[in-house]
Amino acid sequence: MRIIHIIPGSGGTFYCQNCMRDNELIKTLKDLNNDVWMVPLYLPLSVETTGVIGDTPVFYGAINIYLKEKLPFYRYAPVWLEKIFDSELFLKLAAKKSGSTRATGLEEMTLSMLDGEEGRQATELDHLIHFLKTDIKPDVVHLSNALLLGLARRLKNDLNIPVVCSLQDENEWIDPMRAEYREIVWTKMSERAKDVDAFIAASKYYATRSQDMMNIPGEKINVVYGGIDLNNYEQAPHSFKPPVIGYLCRMSEYFGLGIIVEAFIQLKQSNKYPDLKLSLMGGYTGDDKPFVKMMIKNLKKAGVIEDVKVYDSFDIEHRLEFLQSLSILSVPVPGGEAFGAYQVEALASGVPIVEPNVGGYPEFVEATGGGILYEPNDPENLAKALASLLDDPDKIRELGKKGREVVMEKYSMQNMANNILDVYKKVVKN
Repeated sequence: MRIIHIIPGSGGTFYCQNCMRDNELIKTLKDLNNDVWMVPLYLPLSVETTGVIGDTPVFYGAINIYLKEKLPFYRYAPVWLEKIFDSELFLKLAAKKSGSTRATGLEEMTLSMLDGEEGRQATELDHLIHFLKTDIKPDVVHLSNALLLGLARRLKNDLNIPVVCSLQDENEWIDPMRAEYREIVWTKMSERAKDVDAFIAASKYYATRSQDMMNIPGEKINVVYGGIDLNNYEQAPHSFKPPVIGYLCRMSEYFGLGIIVEAFIQLKQSNKYPDLKLSLMGGYTGDDKPFVKMMIKNLKKAGVIEDVKVYDSFDIEHRLEFLQSLSILSVPVPGGEAFGAYQVEALASGVPIVEPNVGGYPEFVEATGGGILYEPNDPENLAKALASLLDDPDKIRELGKKGREVVMEKYSMQNMANNILDVYKKVVKN
């Protein structure tokens, strides 16, 4: 089967779960004898896509779509000029700018993208359709998330093929928007969802949420849990010399960095855990930098900065090293997430998770038995939950062992790829 995956690039500046999921999925689909292409939008993909995308160009380059949004005359710019701004040099520069990875200020452009062939970036869609028609001729197209639904109608009609779309944490882009835009964006996504043949949700929780927010018929949504390449994930030693709490996600206020930093300070100031360490990994954008600096300042003020390690790199080699050093992992996203690849990575290493009782976290903890939940999601309650495990090392080992067994059995990328192939086969056959 010839499969196209259309994926927004993050620029590689932070731990992008969707980028890593899509990259590993494509590798595995190729191993299963499919002809798979990864087509990046906006920015270059993460460093872990090396050898996967080949010479596939970036479409809807971040600079070009921004200029077409803000400058009406630029919508008629010559192709040679567009190619300059789509070059690797210019797109890497764009990736370092805060505005390229957050929605505030880009609400109108988000709506224009959802308008697809009627939007202000319609010529970019022309380029994409031409490339797919002449260079690849796919059997099915898979959109990485529902914010790309504006592409679906022309992809489906011009290429005469089915369109599949993943559903995972679109709210992380929409929630920070100005209030007057949120309902408009969800309504537009609901309209464009009609152009998709099948959806793939990352959890039952998010399937239900997406069904409600976008009025998607239940029979169109397939729940396929995320997986990872389980090779090289070994059981963490759990020496507790010293005990280490880990955070693996984009280092941002939105993803709960402030909650875990404050919980760590409270634990240290209790004087019960003098050797306790905190390890932070995940990178951040220019937009996040002021908040990260403020957290570092708070840790210094509390006199615990010497017990904190911030990893500069988050590639697979460094993630494996990081996970081996941990006793517990917590990513306390205030509103929860649809899934959370960091949960699978932690349990694959036998590291139990401590998560708030929100979003898709309860579903994953129940399915794996590899962690505990707490509520409400604030530093005080996170500190108490972490302390309950720090006081019981045997419980940490027990949860980690049980979670690792379930993840190794059920959350492999091979399982995920086979389940998604079943969805492709169903829509292609129809």
